[in-house]
Amino acid sequence: MSKRDWQPTWRKPVGILLLLLALMIYAAIAVTLVGPISRWPVLLQVPVWLILGVVWLLPLKRFLIWMETGRWR
Repeated sequence: MSKRDWQPTWRKPVGILLLLLALMIYAAIAVTLVGPISRWPVLLQVPVWLILGVVWLLPLKRFLIWMETGRWR
Protein backbone atom coordinates (compact mmCIF):
# COMPACT_ATOMS: atom_id res chain seq x y z
CA MET A 1 0.00 0.00 0.00
CA SER A 2 1.21 3.45 -0.79
CA LYS A 3 1.13 6.41 1.55
CA ARG A 4 -1.79 7.84 -0.43
CA ASP A 5 -3.96 4.86 0.57
CA TRP A 6 -3.78 5.98 4.19
CA GLN A 7 -4.71 9.60 3.62
CA PRO A 8 -8.30 10.55 4.39
CA THR A 9 -10.37 12.01 1.58
CA TRP A 10 -12.73 14.96 1.70
CA ARG A 11 -15.58 12.76 0.42
CA LYS A 12 -16.26 11.02 3.73
CA PRO A 13 -16.84 14.08 5.96
CA VAL A 14 -18.69 15.90 3.18
CA GLY A 15 -20.70 12.76 2.44
CA ILE A 16 -21.69 12.36 6.07
CA LEU A 17 -22.80 15.98 6.26
CA LEU A 18 -24.78 15.65 3.02
CA LEU A 19 -26.37 12.43 4.25
CA LEU A 20 -27.42 14.05 7.54
CA LEU A 21 -28.80 17.08 5.71
CA ALA A 22 -30.73 14.90 3.27
CA LEU A 23 -32.16 12.79 6.09
CA MET A 24 -33.27 15.89 8.00
CA ILE A 25 -35.02 17.24 4.89
CA TYR A 26 -36.60 13.84 4.23
CA ALA A 27 -37.78 13.61 7.85
CA ALA A 28 -39.25 17.12 7.67
CA ILE A 29 -41.19 16.17 4.56
CA ALA A 30 -42.44 12.98 6.23
CA VAL A 31 -43.54 14.95 9.31
CA THR A 32 -45.56 17.33 7.15
CA LEU A 33 -47.38 14.31 5.72
CA VAL A 34 -48.45 13.03 9.15
CA GLY A 35 -51.56 15.24 9.29
CA PRO A 36 -53.09 14.34 5.93
CA ILE A 37 -52.12 10.67 6.04
CA SER A 38 -53.35 10.19 9.61
CA ARG A 39 -56.90 10.85 8.38
CA TRP A 40 -56.72 7.87 6.03
CA PRO A 41 -57.91 4.39 7.05
CA VAL A 42 -55.21 2.38 8.82
CA LEU A 43 -55.03 -0.17 6.00
CA LEU A 44 -53.96 2.63 3.65
CA GLN A 45 -51.62 4.27 6.16
CA VAL A 46 -49.50 1.18 6.79
CA PRO A 47 -48.23 0.70 3.22
CA VAL A 48 -47.59 4.44 2.82
CA TRP A 49 -45.48 4.60 6.00
CA LEU A 50 -43.65 1.41 5.04
CA ILE A 51 -42.81 2.83 1.62
CA LEU A 52 -41.73 6.18 3.07
CA GLY A 53 -39.64 4.37 5.66
CA VAL A 54 -37.74 2.38 3.03
CA VAL A 55 -37.57 4.66 -0.03
CA TRP A 56 -34.69 6.75 1.35
CA LEU A 57 -32.50 3.64 1.31
CA LEU A 58 -32.65 3.29 -2.49
CA PRO A 59 -30.00 5.90 -3.40
CA LEU A 60 -27.90 5.11 -0.32
CA LYS A 61 -25.81 2.31 -1.86
CA ARG A 62 -24.48 4.43 -4.71
CA PHE A 63 -23.89 7.35 -2.36
CA LEU A 64 -21.84 5.18 0.01
CA ILE A 65 -19.86 3.80 -2.95
CA TRP A 66 -19.08 7.37 -3.99
CA MET A 67 -17.98 8.26 -0.47
CA GLU A 68 -15.60 5.29 -0.41
CA THR A 69 -14.23 5.24 -3.96
CA GLY A 70 -15.10 8.52 -5.66
CA ARG A 71 -17.06 6.65 -8.35
CA TRP A 72 -20.84 6.27 -8.58
CA ARG A 73 -20.72 2.65 -9.81
